[in-house]
Amino acid sequence: MMGFDQGLKTEGREGDGIYRQAALIAVSTTMGVTWTAVLMNAPAQAGWFAWHPPLQTLAIFLFTFGIITLQPTNQPKAKAAGLVRHQVAVFVAGFPLIVLGTFAVFYNKVLREADHFTTWHGTFGILCMVWLLFQIFLGAGSVWFGGALFGGGMQAKALWKYHRLSGYILFSLLLFTVNLGGAWSNWGAKYTLWIVRFVAYTIAPMVVLVGVYARVRTSKMQFLKR
Repeated sequence: MMGFDQGLKTEGREGDGIYRQAALIAVSTTMGVTWTAVLMNAPAQAGWFAWHPPLQTLAIFLFTFGIITLQPTNQPKAKAAGLVRHQVAVFVAGFPLIVLGTFAVFYNKVLREADHFTTWHGTFGILCMVWLLFQIFLGAGSVWFGGALFGGGMQAKALWKYHRLSGYILFSLLLFTVNLGGAWSNWGAKYTLWIVRFVAYTIAPMVVLVGVYARVRTSKMQFLKR
């Protein structure tokens, strides 16, 4: 993908670089704490559940990168390069990982004959997964094969702003679900110190959200424009 970036002029605004680094460092912190907590506490004994937190946080990292890499793109070449990186990070890598992570916790409950969706974390988690399927359908349908699924041309392109808005809302819900799963769960309380848990699952998601939202170009989502 490096070839797409060569010769492209930087399109970032003042502060974009700081927000980008803050978001990536914060989401890396959440992922690092999660992986450490799982790997240092007998993951083999946790069964299928041991796959859930690492896969979900890795997917969130990829989603964060996928959003950030597409935000400041106005030139045609920059848009094309950003779209490739976005699709690789979100669709090729992130989506399969979050599906596998969701399956892992679901199957773990099946094996234990435990009830499903008994916590807010589980409820918001399945809501996010359903929304994510819709998000991918809307995004892929509006750009793949010239947006043929939605009529092609400008008709399909007009849906992209709704895909963007939906994605930003979904991203905030995903981060909230991470907060519920890490900061308020029995697993989080058992395997992480409260200060580590607070930083990794409350402060860090907030920093990620601020970093991503601060880079949003609202001019690209002109819903009132005729």
